[in-house]
Amino acid sequence: MSRILDIPKKIITNQTRSTSRDLFDHPVLTVDISMEHDSHAGLVRSLSLLDITMIGIAAMIGGAIFNLVGPAMHEGGPSLLIVFLASGVISFFTALTYAELGSAFPEAGGGYRWVKEGLPRPNAFISGWIAWFAHMIAGSLYAVSIGDFFGSILTSVGFAAQYGGIPLEKIIAILSIILFTYVNYRGVSLTGKIGNGLTFMQIIIIIVLITSGIYAMSFVNHDWAVNFQHFVPNGATGFILAMGITFIAFEGYEIIVQAGEEVKNPKKNIPKAIFLTLGIVTVLYIVFTFVFLGGIDSTKIGKEVWQFIGDNKDVGIAKAAEYLIPYGTTLVFVGGLVSSIAALSATTFSSSRVSFAMGRQYNLPYIFSSIHSKYHTPHFAIIASGFIMLIMASWLPLEQIALVAGVMFLFLFTQVNWAGINIRRLYGHKLDYGFKIPLFPLMPIIGIICKAGLAIFLLIYNPLSWVIAIIWILIGFSVYKLYISKKEIEHYAPLVANIGPAERKSYRIMVVFNKKTIEKLVTIASAIAKDKDGEISLLNVATIPLQIPLSMGHRFAEPIMKTFEDLKNKPGFSDHRYLVRLSHDNTEAILATTEEQGINLLIMDFFDLKNNRKLLSLATCDILGVNIKKEFEKEMDHVVVSYDKGRHSDLGIEIAHAFSKTVGSKIRIIRGVVESPEEERDILSRINEKMFDLDLRKVPVERVYPTSSEIIKDILENLNRDPEIVIVGAGNQSEQAFSPRTMELVEKSKYSVFVVRDSRFASIKARYFWQMIAPRLKENRVIYKIYRSLYRFMPVRKIPTDEEYFGSKM
Repeated sequence: MSRILDIPKKIITNQTRSTSRDLFDHPVLTVDISMEHDSHAGLVRSLSLLDITMIGIAAMIGGAIFNLVGPAMHEGGPSLLIVFLASGVISFFTALTYAELGSAFPEAGGGYRWVKEGLPRPNAFISGWIAWFAHMIAGSLYAVSIGDFFGSILTSVGFAAQYGGIPLEKIIAILSIILFTYVNYRGVSLTGKIGNGLTFMQIIIIIVLITSGIYAMSFVNHDWAVNFQHFVPNGATGFILAMGITFIAFEGYEIIVQAGEEVKNPKKNIPKAIFLTLGIVTVLYIVFTFVFLGGIDSTKIGKEVWQFIGDNKDVGIAKAAEYLIPYGTTLVFVGGLVSSIAALSATTFSSSRVSFAMGRQYNLPYIFSSIHSKYHTPHFAIIASGFIMLIMASWLPLEQIALVAGVMFLFLFTQVNWAGINIRRLYGHKLDYGFKIPLFPLMPIIGIICKAGLAIFLLIYNPLSWVIAIIWILIGFSVYKLYISKKEIEHYAPLVANIGPAERKSYRIMVVFNKKTIEKLVTIASAIAKDKDGEISLLNVATIPLQIPLSMGHRFAEPIMKTFEDLKNKPGFSDHRYLVRLSHDNTEAILATTEEQGINLLIMDFFDLKNNRKLLSLATCDILGVNIKKEFEKEMDHVVVSYDKGRHSDLGIEIAHAFSKTVGSKIRIIRGVVESPEEERDILSRINEKMFDLDLRKVPVERVYPTSSEIIKDILENLNRDPEIVIVGAGNQSEQAFSPRTMELVEKSKYSVFVVRDSRFASIKARYFWQMIAPRLKENRVIYKIYRSLYRFMPVRKIPTDEEYFGSKM
């Protein structure tokens, strides 16, 4: 099969170009085009520290302080005080990561943007997909709450319960979404002013209720301590259940960082806003719960206070307020309405910023990134998010689906903590931090454990929430594989040529072109491919200067095409696949190709690989870096594996085994003895198990004992005796691309060295998943009926028979 792809050429006039690099040192081409300038102008930094703090408080209080305290107290009793404290502490670990990355990288997108830089594909799309959906669900719920609150007020004064068959609550919910979509459309300044006013109002109502509770404890209910006797009535299970119920109240920092591109002095203000919000809200929740428990006389209600509030569930606080202050129920009712309005404003803002950032990165259609010429807001993203929220508020059973929001945020926060660790390792020396996490990486690791633990608990407590979340993620993954990934790659690394056999094999090796070593790299790939019954692809990337758009880079690909044509004519090269890409960033092109082609093993010249930490960290395939010396052909007769205790050395034994089977190389294994006798015995057992799995027999394992403090000298002395290929593991990559020991072996070895890295994900490919589920999808009756129905509207002469349908390849 031969496929030459054409890149659309855009006619660009009246433009000036400049080049720069973003905070992650990615090349950025800035093109000022008069036609496009209005629709893609930058966002305006107009939000102060007060503005974003109010946005965070509005999102974290929401209606939860009035609606969730009752259900949580039903499970946790008076220990809800400690539940809120524990939730605040658990959230603090993830807040540290948000503060660090938000200060160093203040752009719209927040957690999604960081996951894109710190984790392999398609984590970024999935995190954005999750965040966008979760924010919209939350916004729809707040809109429904506004409809319930305000609708009850209107019906109590004589308004009809329905208009045109539509419930009044639904009409109010829809109008509220339209209103706040318009407010966000007009600009963040207006959004900030309205949000600040609403947040101040809800804080005032909460302070009035707290003051009333303190007064009751001081002058009315002198025996208030009795209300705390049965502190944990339902034990540890009830305590953790209460934490799971109230966790949704501690997600405001995700909304704060969504505003990063519109914040004044973000390096200082974003961390301050995150910690102020978390501290203020945690204190408010604890004090609010304390005074409601202590301010009510249990003899007047006939049961323990926590039972009274818990038994009334979401209206428990409203009913309890009647015993604290005159018209207390009405005051709570108004507070809940105001809080829901403020939270709707905040989530409308945040959901649009997630989709805006995804559009800018081509993870959603690019129109999502357009900026209004007058209001400087992402107008299409706002309208699209508002429209979806309107649909969900109108038709979907949000009460059930809302349980998914907490699980999705837990997934997102786990990814962000993980990405934060990788970003510090990859780019820490390049980023200008306004705040850095202390005790790194311990803090984000604790954050990962806490969030994963809560997610697992929700799986046990409410498995349906996980089912719905997984279904949504699978839908997103399908959209990504079928459409988004192709568009993203077409933009950042367009494929100019894809020439090769039509039949694809399961195990796929890709060799990155290097003019000096390409033939030897292909020889190595051929030996492994023969053992695995795999195929070989050769990739050559035409790196385009930053000032030249990729759409105008065809002339850079022409010499590459000529080189590949000459290579194909050589013996043994005609059956391989040849790929040519254009890109401003060679690493991005390689990563994109490994994902697109489902590569299992990437082979490169070690010189091109040794300083590329990003490629080593984000690639989802095994990597083989080759440092070739002059006597390579002679060395192939013997292979030695220098075995450490990592997984990379196991992959080294597999590659040595492939050479033994296909080339006839003799294998030996050496082990530098540096651990305790017990650990060395365990390592030797692991080597024996690996050889048994591969059916390797009579392979000598030599132990090298140190004669000085540096074992590497003794290992090199052993390796440099006779010509042979040396295989070593990548080693610990926490501080640099390869471990110092590995680098010293490569630099001082007389003979060729293979450096191997086991990715853990090399055997997990999307195509395997698709091949597994495709037959089952075909057999599904609903899908079959949809398939038959669609064909009736297609301009074809004949609808395929059942035999053709079930016999085709999906």
